[in-house]
Amino acid sequence: MDNDRSDSQKTERRSSKKGISKISIIVLIVFVVMVTGAGLGFLTASIHSMPSLKDDIRPVASSQIYDINGKLISTIHSAENRLPVKMDKIPKNLQNAFVAAEDARFYQHIGVDPRGIMRALLSNITDRGVSEGGSTITQQLAKNALLSQERTLKRKVQEAVLALQIEQHYSKNEILELYLNQIYFGQGAYGVQSASMVYFGKNVEDLNLEECAMLAGIPKSPNYYSPLNNLKAATERQATVLEQMVKYEFITSATAAKARSTKLKLATRSQDSKGNTASYFIDYVTQHLIDKYGADAVYKDGLKIYTSLDLSMQTAAEQAMQQLPEGKTDSTGLKQPQGALVAIEPHTGFIKAMVGGRGTDQFNRAVLAERQPGSAFKPFVYLAAIENGMNPSSTVDDTPVSFGSWSPINYDGKLHGSVSLRGALEQSLNIPTVKIANKIGVDKPLYYAQQMGITTLVLQGYTNDRNLSMSLGGLTRGVTPLEIASAFGVFANAGVLVEPTAIIKVVDRNDKTLEQYTPKGKAVISDKSAYVLTDMMRGVINNGTGTAANIGRPAAGKTGTTSDYKDAWFVGYTPDLVASVWLGYDSDGYLNGITGGSTPATIWREFMSKALANIAARDFNKPEGVILYGAPAKVIDEKVPDGKDPKDAKDPTKADGKATKSTDKKADDAVPVDKTLPPPPTKPDKRPTTPPVPTTPSKTEDTPKKNNP
Repeated sequence: MDNDRSDSQKTERRSSKKGISKISIIVLIVFVVMVTGAGLGFLTASIHSMPSLKDDIRPVASSQIYDINGKLISTIHSAENRLPVKMDKIPKNLQNAFVAAEDARFYQHIGVDPRGIMRALLSNITDRGVSEGGSTITQQLAKNALLSQERTLKRKVQEAVLALQIEQHYSKNEILELYLNQIYFGQGAYGVQSASMVYFGKNVEDLNLEECAMLAGIPKSPNYYSPLNNLKAATERQATVLEQMVKYEFITSATAAKARSTKLKLATRSQDSKGNTASYFIDYVTQHLIDKYGADAVYKDGLKIYTSLDLSMQTAAEQAMQQLPEGKTDSTGLKQPQGALVAIEPHTGFIKAMVGGRGTDQFNRAVLAERQPGSAFKPFVYLAAIENGMNPSSTVDDTPVSFGSWSPINYDGKLHGSVSLRGALEQSLNIPTVKIANKIGVDKPLYYAQQMGITTLVLQGYTNDRNLSMSLGGLTRGVTPLEIASAFGVFANAGVLVEPTAIIKVVDRNDKTLEQYTPKGKAVISDKSAYVLTDMMRGVINNGTGTAANIGRPAAGKTGTTSDYKDAWFVGYTPDLVASVWLGYDSDGYLNGITGGSTPATIWREFMSKALANIAARDFNKPEGVILYGAPAKVIDEKVPDGKDPKDAKDPTKADGKATKSTDKKADDAVPVDKTLPPPPTKPDKRPTTPPVPTTPSKTEDTPKKNNP
């Protein structure tokens, strides 16, 4: 009887499981049918709404760029510089370079490469959006000729279907010929013939291997990889293309090595931009737009681009930069030395003015030039010291010291005994700065520099910045004028970093907003430490190496000069505007005694005086808890973070026992700020054993006070 009951229960359980399994299968089938139906519906709608191969391209319209006040800066003309050529005129090396760089399986696939699609799908699912293409040359042709540049799944479906159709109607050689005559190369050049003339001054049929590899690398990001804009990046990209050609057996390793070592002769640089207002800024904005929307959208779709530039400030910047000294003309026909100026509103990150050189070329030094900052890097060392418990009155001995074979010296060759942090920064003393860095550790200044937006630091590898010469601005790569201006803006903005931006709004020809920028801030250092460093750097202008930058209103800044006189800087700010000025030779050449405290400081003063002429002067906002206290003789009264002041602190700002508060209205009230500070470095610095400290000693110096003009 028990056995019968047990058998019955087992039978019921099996029946129940079968019932559940059937229900699960039915649910799964229904789900698959629904998903398949939705997918087919989406696919059908995408196919029906796509253009046919016979469709004409929409009428072109010029795009317009406006400044922050709605004034028209420039019209980007839609005229194309395109000279189509037949396939028999296109060198085989150029054909192979494009195939190797863009679509190695071009001759095997049917227009769509399943491997590339799967790779792109995985990447896009991971990134929760359409972030990677995996497009074949045929798909790129379909997109460039017939579709928009929007990164949507619908467009990808249309692109794939059109690619399949193209492969049915045209041979591989015909597709490659259409593609090579269609793509954009920057500088207004469409197609390989126009690009060959623009970059090398010759017909495409006359290109050699190294020129072919250079040309094939440009379309990935036409403005960035243009050798006329950024020869360093273009050369690196050329090397990548040559490596791909070797990988797919189009050339040998020896042939590639020979091509890499051959110096390219570029066409004479265009002088068209000379005299144009904001030419470097226009190129900077155009590059970003092309990278995001494609060249066709920028040159043909009639976009309206509203930017952060202030034309009046831009005019002031260009006028100030006319004070660049006359030197020599280099082998490329450019006057040297060159210079750069970039100004940013610290509360919003808006780039208000940008000059990338003398205006006779297209290499934007304000954004792309990585140069040694010299003593302009020292504030990051002093910030790390303040954050680690020191204050402006803390003293350090300015006495001889050696680290291995390196013995840092001061610019004036003198020793000053016991000096305060304030005095050392004002007079840009090297020995005390190195001692401070050695005491707190080399990693902390680098950490704060990175937090404040410096992205060019090298922290790994045999040659890196984790050494004491870093404290004097001796860096592996250097910094750009844009990034160091933005970093100093953190001091001006009470410890809050707002990423620099140039584009505020983009509207298409149908008045549809494609993008709208909203500034967002991130607290990266404490407001108290930011204020203390600001107060210390006010002394640089009032009493130290930067007196030539005095503009008669509250301002702070730092000079920078390298010991070989290759680079000279002044970076400074008020509560409303931060600007960096760089001066130097593009390649070989020396400034012959020009320091950061002379010409760069003078240019900064001239620019800031005009740029701020219609902005009321105001002082830096003092955070709660920062007080003044009496200090020893010859040391100016100090402001120190709360909790770090002496027990006998007396606050002269108190009247009848009540402290006076700043009444300044904060300019960034409308900017949302993440006030969660990043945690400071938790682990103690480990002195790197390789390379030794320092690797290549830097003796960056500044003009002592007595030599300032």
